[in-house]
Amino acid sequence: MTLVLRTPDHTASPAPAPLVLPAGTDPLLQLEYETQQPSGPDATRCLGHPGELALGGIPTTCSACRARRDWLLINHGRTVWVRCRCSNQWPEPEISRADFDALIASPYGTTYPTVEQGLIALGFDGAFVGAYLE
Repeated sequence: MTLVLRTPDHTASPAPAPLVLPAGTDPLLQLEYETQQPSGPDATRCLGHPGELALGGIPTTCSACRARRDWLLINHGRTVWVRCRCSNQWPEPEISRADFDALIASPYGTTYPTVEQGLIALGFDGAFVGAYLE
């Protein structure tokens, strides 16, 4: 199963398979490669936002479950999506990639092999519909 980020006009293509170093490569180089944060135009980055999100002074509310806080912001390319715990998501044109980069200040984070595994691990796969985690 592959997660495809929904947009009104088109779907984003999945990221290409990660580079696999040839067998016999130095293990330290392999470890360095594996611990690098994803980057580039096809990288998908996620950021938890536990508080309320006010865009243009108007509080954001999920159209499916009416939640008002505890969001996951997903950046892929130039688009930023807002995802609710009920698994409802939408592209948010009010949040630019520059805004997302300003929010993501910590160089530390967890890298998941796929977006789906990250959504499950972070609890944004719909399992916590109506629950606020603190």
